[in-house]
Amino acid sequence: MHDADLAVVVDDLVMRYGDKVAVDGLSLTVERASITAVLGPNGAGKTTTLETCEGFRKPQSGSVRVLGLDPVRDRRALLPRIGVMLQGSGAWSGARALEMLAHVAKLHSDPLDIGMLADRLGLHECGRTPYRRLSGGQQQRLGLAMAIVGRPELVFVDEPTAGMDPQARRTTWKLLQELRADGVTVVLTTHYMDEAERLADHIHIVDHGRLIASGSPIALTRGGASTTIRLVVTKPFPPGAPESLRAALGPDIEVTALDELSLVVSGPADASTLAKVSGWCDEQGVLPESLTLGQRTLEDVFLELTGRELQP
Repeated sequence: MHDADLAVVVDDLVMRYGDKVAVDGLSLTVERASITAVLGPNGAGKTTTLETCEGFRKPQSGSVRVLGLDPVRDRRALLPRIGVMLQGSGAWSGARALEMLAHVAKLHSDPLDIGMLADRLGLHECGRTPYRRLSGGQQQRLGLAMAIVGRPELVFVDEPTAGMDPQARRTTWKLLQELRADGVTVVLTTHYMDEAERLADHIHIVDHGRLIASGSPIALTRGGASTTIRLVVTKPFPPGAPESLRAALGPDIEVTALDELSLVVSGPADASTLAKVSGWCDEQGVLPESLTLGQRTLEDVFLELTGRELQP
């Protein structure tokens, strides 16, 4: 892929806080006019990586290019072309919601109509409310409006739907999809797996400062042509359960414990494999709560790769 097709290029980035390595030789790219999700457990390095892309931090080693520019050296040229939605939005605590949005709009040469944006994101209902009195979901909607009012080519959105009710979440999803359709590149972080699976064209999973998996939601969850069986039990598995089940199923099958009550069987599995898993449960005195043959979820993949749930 040519560099002209890439909105973000992170190459061997290293970032440290004292003796702690937050980002450890991370490389990833973001295609233009796409929605890309960066997922990772708390402390994985994703926030530091995105803050470096946004120009808030200077790379200690490696390089970052955003829209072909250095986010630190070329900051004045880059800022008008990007939007950043931070958790908490950065609004003044005493400013009223629509006053804050109008102020940000005036900083741009060709802003979106703030009335239209307020209508889309349901901000008129709280437009005269000081920022500090807004609900969490209202603060997120205002933060998104502030990030996109300047018509950015690239927008970074951090937990865009945190605290929102289901209707506001769907409205936000639709708006982000419309931005992509208009050629805007969206980079988002989220703790909602369904959000990443629904919105993202491409997903990067980061852990311990490194990229551990990358691909489309379909590619990550399908794992090629393999089928999966998910087993959930009522009491914790006996010691050595994954190894015991793997031996019973044969070398072509992979067994991964997700936690003490669930595991995933993946590989060339079929209905006969399901019967073997059921027989193994009977031999081991394990009582299944559910035993399903089907597709891995993105959450399954995340747990397999990191061993940790994605929590806010």
